[in-house]
Amino acid sequence: MEINQQRIANREVVVKAASGWPMVGLFLLLLALAAASLFYGAMQARPLILIGASVLVAVTVLSFGGLFSLQPNEARVLILFGKYKGTVRDSGLHWANPFYSNGEMQFTGKSSAPLKLASRNKISLRARTLNGDRIKVNDKGGNPIEIAAVVVWRVEDTAQAMFDVQNFETYVTTQSESALRHLASLYSYDGDGENEISLRSNVDEVSKSLRTELEDRLAKAGVRVDEARLTHLAYAPEIAQVMLRRQQAEAVIAARQKIVHGAVSMVDLALKELAEKDVVHLDGERRAAMVSNLMVVLCSESEVHPVVNTGTLYH
Repeated sequence: MEINQQRIANREVVVKAASGWPMVGLFLLLLALAAASLFYGAMQARPLILIGASVLVAVTVLSFGGLFSLQPNEARVLILFGKYKGTVRDSGLHWANPFYSNGEMQFTGKSSAPLKLASRNKISLRARTLNGDRIKVNDKGGNPIEIAAVVVWRVEDTAQAMFDVQNFETYVTTQSESALRHLASLYSYDGDGENEISLRSNVDEVSKSLRTELEDRLAKAGVRVDEARLTHLAYAPEIAQVMLRRQQAEAVIAARQKIVHGAVSMVDLALKELAEKDVVHLDGERRAAMVSNLMVVLCSESEVHPVVNTGTLYH
């Protein structure tokens, strides 16, 4: 019998912690009272007073461990003996149960060495920038290309970031690279059709698709994507020269098409002007010769030198 247990995602619960400043005053008062009790008990040889004052000092020192401070856009996840109790998001000095976990070791998947110690389970809520490395992938047409992207992200749900993934920062880096590889395989570097979206010509559309895919991938880690945009796009070095010649050839063809189109328009205009103003009457052969000469002059890349014909077309 197979048992399919669906993982339940954690959800953040925002809680309020007591202000730390009144607690600091109370602890200082208790320490002063304990010091006075120790002095009095020692002078009067009262063992019970000495014991009570020692216990008061120990409790006060332990309670000092419940003090913690948060900067703006910083949160602390409260964990009591392995159970999630809530998240404090207010900045300032706070006091909470001193038995709340102060940190946990986080490990990578490649080695048993700890990656870092999360200080008092604090998580930054500030926007972070992931400037991805250049990676080599194949586009939709199978051409090897180099591509890179920058991702601006922030932690939105601290409970998911802390408990639903091993290390949310590593998770963001890995998923960003995976999403970029998948995106590059969906589009061509240069679109063949006018309506085809390409990586080079439709940067905004491609960046929007990348952000949408990242939002879907990173939602389980409680991470929100503010922006995702391509920062580098080029053919791989092994085919860069070939593709450059291809682009140059396409540019030359496009330029030639415009030149020919303009030349035909100018020749047609010239013939119409000559006919309307009755400058010269041309038969079919002379008309063809004029068209040929004008097309050579207008379409030639080098300087054209006129030739004076002292005869006629027939002799």
